[in-house]
Amino acid sequence: MIKIGDKIRNLRLKNNLTQSELGNRCDLTKGFISQLEADNTSPSLSTLEDILRCLGTSFQEFFSDEKREKLVYTDEDVIIKDFGDKRVFWLVSDAQKNEMEPVLIELSCGAETAAEPPHAGEEFGYVLGGTISVVIGDVHYKAKKGESFYFQARTPHYIKNIGKSAAKVLWVSNPPTFSFG
Repeated sequence: MIKIGDKIRNLRLKNNLTQSELGNRCDLTKGFISQLEADNTSPSLSTLEDILRCLGTSFQEFFSDEKREKLVYTDEDVIIKDFGDKRVFWLVSDAQKNEMEPVLIELSCGAETAAEPPHAGEEFGYVLGGTISVVIGDVHYKAKKGESFYFQARTPHYIKNIGKSAAKVLWVSNPPTFSFG
């Protein structure tokens, strides 16, 4: 049996993910991730592929000693999580190791993201469709298709769809903070 637990743990930590966060992104339990990292269980090839994709790598890169920075991300790299009234697309699967994290958020009518707590850094968003409210503390700012927002993340913040149709927003956080879970 090939021992891959340490390598997965190192990648997870490099991406600043907890076992729970990695499990959530892969639809696995924290317990399974823990067992895997301790080499107490072996994943199926499809499960290992999902884990590696969430960690921003591939089979080839994972089992290779050569280090190469990924520059182009394809549809296969996108991690999609459906939360019922919203869908989140992690566009750069290994963004946790970078300075910023871009996500695409689709909000149904009346849906909102969870409030992000204050943190050091900045937030940028571009409304691709619909009308949203950018809520920073107790202040609401309206933004519609074709408009953008930019602010320091020192105050709790979130977005809410206030339009009559679905909203789509490209949102970039610095540093990476998105969890949505």
